[in-house]
Amino acid sequence: MGAKHGNLSINSDNIFPIIKKWLYSDHDIFVRELVSNGCDAITKLKKLEMMGEYTFPDDYKGKIEVIVNPEKKTLKFIDNGLGMTADEVEEYITQIAFSGATKFLEQYKDKTNDDQIIGHFGLGFYSAFMVADEVHIDTLSYKEGAVPVHWECDGGSEYDMQDGDKTTVGTEITLFLNEDSLEFANEYRVREVLEKYCSFMPTEIFLSNENAEQEYETIDEADLRDDDVVVEHIHEDAKTEEKENENGEKEVVEVSPAKEKVKINKRPVSISDIHPLWMKHPNECSDEDYKAFYRKVFMDYKEPLFWIHLNMDYPFNLKGILYFPKINTEYESIEGTIKLYNNQVFIADNIKEVIPEFLMLLKGVIDCPDLPLNVSRSALQNDGFVKKISDYISKKVADKLTGMCKTAREDYEKYWDDISPFIKFGCIKDAKFSDKMDDYILFKNLDGKYLTLKDCIEENKKPEAEAEKPEEEKKDGEQAEEKEPEKTTVYYVSDEVQQSQYINMFKEQGMDAVILKHNIDTAFITHVEQKHNDVKFQRIDADLTEDFKEDGEDLKEMTEELTATFKKALNNEQLDVKVEKLKNENISSMMTLSEESRRMQDMMKMYGMDANMFGGANGATLVLNANHPLVKYVAEHKDDETNVPLICQQLYDLAMMAHKQLSPEEMTQFIARSNQILLALAK
Repeated sequence: MGAKHGNLSINSDNIFPIIKKWLYSDHDIFVRELVSNGCDAITKLKKLEMMGEYTFPDDYKGKIEVIVNPEKKTLKFIDNGLGMTADEVEEYITQIAFSGATKFLEQYKDKTNDDQIIGHFGLGFYSAFMVADEVHIDTLSYKEGAVPVHWECDGGSEYDMQDGDKTTVGTEITLFLNEDSLEFANEYRVREVLEKYCSFMPTEIFLSNENAEQEYETIDEADLRDDDVVVEHIHEDAKTEEKENENGEKEVVEVSPAKEKVKINKRPVSISDIHPLWMKHPNECSDEDYKAFYRKVFMDYKEPLFWIHLNMDYPFNLKGILYFPKINTEYESIEGTIKLYNNQVFIADNIKEVIPEFLMLLKGVIDCPDLPLNVSRSALQNDGFVKKISDYISKKVADKLTGMCKTAREDYEKYWDDISPFIKFGCIKDAKFSDKMDDYILFKNLDGKYLTLKDCIEENKKPEAEAEKPEEEKKDGEQAEEKEPEKTTVYYVSDEVQQSQYINMFKEQGMDAVILKHNIDTAFITHVEQKHNDVKFQRIDADLTEDFKEDGEDLKEMTEELTATFKKALNNEQLDVKVEKLKNENISSMMTLSEESRRMQDMMKMYGMDANMFGGANGATLVLNANHPLVKYVAEHKDDETNVPLICQQLYDLAMMAHKQLSPEEMTQFIARSNQILLALAK
């Protein structure tokens, strides 16, 4: 072929500035694109060999070499795939599916969001121009009699092509890096990028520095391979030591036999694991394999609780592994990572269109070759198809969890406290997932026993009332009132330490409650109530049931007097006071806050509103036990200006401390007052 000078088949000179600026959001992604092209070339050559259209040399092994040269400011990508003829370079490089280039330019020249670009153009190779002032291609086709080709372009709309001097089948791409991209002539920076995007590509990838000194390693001669470059053979004499035998005599003993070793050029180590765990069948993987893969990919040395291996061929191809990590932090700070791959090529972390939102809290990998990606492989097309993939992943997670609950309940309960935030979040976000998990949500009671919602309702149902008398006949045209279904109250605890006084009262009366102390539980119980209209949740300090009270005299007059006394002592006219005769005489005062008020306050806090607008102690009611000596003393000595105000303030703070944390100012006053009381006792 004679030398040739030509124009790229596009209708504008400014295609390259657009590619450089807008095609990819991350400039390091050109490494992925060029390595992927090399992988494709090797895969195609292997298929041709399988079809009998090509015969591999005896020592053939598909590989990609990435070579940095800091002095020359170059970066090379070399593959031993099928290569290209001059005609193919014309077709695949100089025309690169630019048939729609004019429309492309018109549509995107004023736009900066790369998600707007959809994949009708094969622009992977041209990502090189994001970092290079000039790009050279040297290639030799696998076809018999093929002539090597040299192609070069300086990022304008012109190129030069002529016969090359490459002697081996494959393609070598050389990037002459621009001044802004010299970081990619650094071996460690390129290794970082390769590990990010290419750790699991199906072809071995080797990185080297063209100017680095040769490194060596020494191995046993028995381990020598055909492809090793031998520098020298080394004989190591046997090692001996003088030791004392059983008879107390000294003798020379061989402690290490003579060895034949070989010094060789250091063997290159592939960056990519060409057979990642997710590509294997679950039956081929051991528990240790899953744990080792988890440690390697996520650098997390806490063992995952368990995992789900996804392996699907129909109606779309999807493989992956999802890990449920152990959580030691609060809900807001849980951060998962789901890595998305396409044919073992890394695409991105946590693509929300593919991964159900609640599973973003997990760690894992998903590989779906059928994903409809855009030109830069950074965003998705075809929402309907992607939604099916997302639904499938959600279904598989639900199947795994329900199956575990049915067949390995003990393990499921053991994991529950750690996995419940994921599951509850999933139920709130995904109606189908919620339906599947409905009977497999667990609630831990005060004794540490795990109950389903059905168990909780049965346990808390009141004894059935007597059968209702026949309804009186109604006047003509009068409609019977439709009654709401009777709700069963499930009591819950959100802080076992803070609410310990209430817990003890419940236990004394043989009553039970469930522990719901995670931040997501507030939203979750609302979700459950909306879904099941026969149940309502109430925190144990929301009210005092009749089980805790004595039947007795009317306390109206005492309530009025104590209310006035406490309002005066606390200087709080908004204070709500209730006086009850409690069965437990050791309890002096308590705080209650209705469930509705608490949830309203939580919602207001969520939206940054002032939760104190309820008045009083944030809408709480001070309950005084008429059976307690201190309450009796206040009632009988309301005119005592010295001790009564002190007792009222102390009773109020003690009640508040069992209800919620005191503010710094309130705690300071409480400690000072407590010291004052102790000093008075010491006199």
